[in-house]
Amino acid sequence: MAIARQVLCVCAFLSLPHAGAEPIRYSVAEEAESGSLVGKLAEDAGLTPAQLSARRARLVSDDGRQHFRLDRASGRLVVAGRLDREELCGQAASCMLPFELLLAEPLQFFRVEVALEDINDHSPVFPEERVSFEIPETSDPGSRFPLEGAQDLDIGSNSIQAYSISPENEYFRVFYGSRITGKKYLELVLEKHLDREEQAEMSFSLIAVDGGSPPRSGTTEVKIVVLDANDNAPVFTQEEYIGQILENMPEGSVVLTVLATDQDAGVNGDISYQLSQGVGQSDSAFVIDPITGEIKLTKPLDYEAAATHEFSVRARDGGGLSAICKVLVQVVDVNDNAPELVVSSFSSPLPENTVPGTVVALFSVRDRDSGANGKISCALEDQLLFSLRPAYKNYYELVTVSALDHEETAQYVLSVTAADAGSPPLTTTQTFTVDVSDVNDNAPVFSQTSYTMYVRENNVPTVFVGAVSAADADVGLNAKVTYSLAPAQAAERPRCSCISVNSENGHVFVLRPLDYEHLRQTEVTVVASDAGSPLLRANVTVRLVVLDENDNAPLVLYPGQESGAASSELVPVSAEAGYLITKVVAVDADSGQNSWLSYHLLRATEPGLFIVAVQSGEVVTVRLRRPVTDRDSVKQKLVVLVRDNGQPPLSATAALSALLLKDFSDVRLPHSSVATEEQDGSLTTYLIISLVFVSLLFLISAAVFVARKVCRRKELQAGHVLYGADNLQSGLADAAAAGTLPRAYCYEISLTTGSGNSEFKFLKPILPSLPPQHCATGQGPEEGQDFPCVPVSTEDMAPDNPGTLSARQFNALSFD
Repeated sequence: MAIARQVLCVCAFLSLPHAGAEPIRYSVAEEAESGSLVGKLAEDAGLTPAQLSARRARLVSDDGRQHFRLDRASGRLVVAGRLDREELCGQAASCMLPFELLLAEPLQFFRVEVALEDINDHSPVFPEERVSFEIPETSDPGSRFPLEGAQDLDIGSNSIQAYSISPENEYFRVFYGSRITGKKYLELVLEKHLDREEQAEMSFSLIAVDGGSPPRSGTTEVKIVVLDANDNAPVFTQEEYIGQILENMPEGSVVLTVLATDQDAGVNGDISYQLSQGVGQSDSAFVIDPITGEIKLTKPLDYEAAATHEFSVRARDGGGLSAICKVLVQVVDVNDNAPELVVSSFSSPLPENTVPGTVVALFSVRDRDSGANGKISCALEDQLLFSLRPAYKNYYELVTVSALDHEETAQYVLSVTAADAGSPPLTTTQTFTVDVSDVNDNAPVFSQTSYTMYVRENNVPTVFVGAVSAADADVGLNAKVTYSLAPAQAAERPRCSCISVNSENGHVFVLRPLDYEHLRQTEVTVVASDAGSPLLRANVTVRLVVLDENDNAPLVLYPGQESGAASSELVPVSAEAGYLITKVVAVDADSGQNSWLSYHLLRATEPGLFIVAVQSGEVVTVRLRRPVTDRDSVKQKLVVLVRDNGQPPLSATAALSALLLKDFSDVRLPHSSVATEEQDGSLTTYLIISLVFVSLLFLISAAVFVARKVCRRKELQAGHVLYGADNLQSGLADAAAAGTLPRAYCYEISLTTGSGNSEFKFLKPILPSLPPQHCATGQGPEEGQDFPCVPVSTEDMAPDNPGTLSARQFNALSFD
């Protein structure tokens, strides 16, 4: 609204008739010191000093020169520098220095005129320091001899007021008067007859005095030479010659021709011409032919430097008489000056949110030519966002007409062309480079509407899983994007604290290991914020998906694998093929193919009796190929391998047992066998530990062991065969009769045929309630190999340690 009011005020001011506006007038004497007071401009303009500063007041002049300075603090107009009236206005009757007081916001002009008053700072100066006259002695009293008057650059009363002769003489006096045309002239008047014989020459001073206070004077010496009989002076055909010439005429061009005649004859009638230079015209642009009177150029003229040239031409005859005429040369303007464009103010850069109508530049145009050659028009090259509008007199404003957009165009190069109306027209182009500064009007934009990232469970801490990226169309700090995690809202459930985002590059990290079985996916909101003011931001959802790893082995639910005695499944020996014994049930905490389970029979007492379904884990029978004998194990141990489909696969085992029964009336016996087998398993553990210690003692007892083997070999050669079935049973019967074995034991003996060497393989106690024929069958080095069961009576055990063979029985069981 403020700008609109300013525009209305300017338009209202410009619509007023400027001819009726009364300028503010002051006067000041020339040569006033810098800083001299001219007038209270602010008060006379109806303004206060504060308004001068607030409205950016300044002085502008047509010629661009600043003769005065405005003191904004006091509102006074003071002299800016030395003012020379003669330099600024020449011989003009009045010297007026006009300029404008320009106010911005709103735009307002005040016309100010300062009259420069003349002071008597110049003395009269004669064109020549010495003037000679050759006057015939026949000259009558009252004869007048024209003199070149002195020139005084001052005007009015400070100019030349009178001439005098010093010392005074009786022959001559000086006359100073005006013609009808107003031109001043100076003549030397003869008062009485000259007598060459009495005085052939005379000299005196001609003094010119001005009217200043104090008065100034100038002097030239006048020399009079008395001649004989030349009583007619030359006479010009015109008192004043006026000529015109184009300012672009070349050197040597003829300006005009002067003509003087003399009624005398002979030498007294021969006329020669010479130029009489004025003050300050020592380097004249003209030269005259002394015979023909043609005035020619010696150098090109410049209308803008001087529109007219005035000088005198003297015509002198051979007898010494002369005449003077004035010559006025008018220089005709030629369109030889291009327009000038002066920038008063220029604003750059402009914020991109600048409102239309904002003034970008204020400039004035001028042309030193005159007439149509100095008439100027301005134009702005095709531009949709800027335009030119006249402001005041020869001032123009460059303004915006549409909204600017830094992201679309960051810089505009505007060309303003000023052209005059001459033929051909001359032009001047001024370039304005307007930078558009960025405003934070664009929020960051993510490259995707949402992000999905993946991480495998059991990841290492601070693992990189992906990156988010946002771009901002602004520049500088307005385009610097930083990333952060948005805090969870009160209505939302707390987000996972395991995710972090790098504020500089948007890299997303998982801070701690994750477990797929506890967390399968989570979502966070990433905020991209720029550094502008006000701050703009954008949000994006990042979904973190946890990928399953095969880190959980299968868990067997059935049969239970706890440390207690496992139950046995009862299987009739007459069962058909496909008879379902039991089903192994297992689960895997993983997912996907990592949880796909398969079942395999790992070990079995009789591998050919049972199979396990790969997919379901069902344990079924196959057709029995032979009847079960007493040597077959009633209890069948099965180990089922449960394996998942991961990479690498993980597995678990399930141990189960099956009792082969002829009918279910024998259910108690297998349970007793189960207990026996469990005790066998415990003894196996103890025997393994004992074998470790025996191995440590093996080196010590090696020599003794070799000696005993040699002794045993001799006994064998004597006919003692111990490993026959009859011999073994009879030996055991003797031991039992002796009462050394408290209970019956079953020993499994592994024999190596053909080598003569034997190995004591396994020792298993048999429950007292079992008869010798129900002894369990042992396993050899290879699974499923049967060994003979040897019954031993309690009498064969050592009396001090039941369950241990006596030395006799041990020797009896030792065989090659």
